[in-house]
Amino acid sequence: CPEPAPGMTAVPTPLTQVDLRSRQISQIVEEVQRVVHRLTTEISLQDLRFQAVPYSDTYNGNIKVLAPSQLLVTVPVKGLAGYREARKQRWRYYTLQGARLPCPLQDPEGLRQWLAVEQFMKSQWQWHEADVNIEGDIVPAKVLQVFRKLVENAIGTCQLSGEVSLLTQRSAVWVAVETSAGQVELELVPAVEIPTAWSAKARWPPCLTRWPSRQRVECIKSFGFALLASSRYHWQQSFLQAEQVLLAQLDEDGGCRRKCLRALRQMKEDVWCPGKRPVLTSHHLQTVLFWTCEKYPHLKDWQAFSKAFLRLVRKLHKCVSQHFLKHYFVRKSNLLQYAGSGELDAVAQKLVLFLKNPQVCLP
Repeated sequence: CPEPAPGMTAVPTPLTQVDLRSRQISQIVEEVQRVVHRLTTEISLQDLRFQAVPYSDTYNGNIKVLAPSQLLVTVPVKGLAGYREARKQRWRYYTLQGARLPCPLQDPEGLRQWLAVEQFMKSQWQWHEADVNIEGDIVPAKVLQVFRKLVENAIGTCQLSGEVSLLTQRSAVWVAVETSAGQVELELVPAVEIPTAWSAKARWPPCLTRWPSRQRVECIKSFGFALLASSRYHWQQSFLQAEQVLLAQLDEDGGCRRKCLRALRQMKEDVWCPGKRPVLTSHHLQTVLFWTCEKYPHLKDWQAFSKAFLRLVRKLHKCVSQHFLKHYFVRKSNLLQYAGSGELDAVAQKLVLFLKNPQVCLP
């Protein structure tokens, strides 16, 4: 890339620094997916509603690295096919224990939605059972309750007790896995994959958007979306595959977008927001990049690394300081809505200091 922008000091670093991180993450994912494959294979034998997470020698679309010690693993469910949007709105008056409420439950907002079994053209009878279903709804909290017990049993059956432990006192299903690089935490999330449709909530792209191209948009939408069992009553929409396609084709024009993202991630992990459970994850950073790519769609905006990188940092600072980062596809959803204010303010302060005297290790 060309010379640093005025006021920015470039600190050259051997390529081995980024290579080392990449190799370490690859090794962690390799070890984690072996464990996950064993566990979920056993789970799928015990309950036909859950599929085994496949083992892959290359990219594994079911494993998302949020931070070096924090991974998201989506576990596909089966027995539900032919998804369609709910035809009419109805009120829910039930509790998770099956009691009747005098007032209806709050409707979901942002990325969240109800999921009724009748929204599928085909459904196995097990999804109508009371262990996961209340009044026709497939309820995430009940699915997680079943799934947590299956994970606990699978750890013992697979004789992984010395390597894997189930983390308690969390509403979601988390496990700690010992790897050669240390302990990492995985959130195991049952996922209803919907490859045949695009979410009605994802009104993307807006008119007159130049990035990505119309052809690329159609390709991305063809991957559909997924619904994750990550809350009590409502399923959360996820676009991991669509986002991965967008990431994979960032620099077809020869720009330095990916290089900027790597530098942003390195600085976030090393300086701005280190730690085991950071308030900012790689998903937040890639969302900042997507928004910046949309605003600056031309190659000329991504030829000078230093200038492009500072633009990204300023965008990140704005989002963090305002505690507001719109989801790239579902734009009414704020990805920082439930993040700790104090943690965000601390990161914002570090970003201010960086922007006053920019120094970045070039990947």
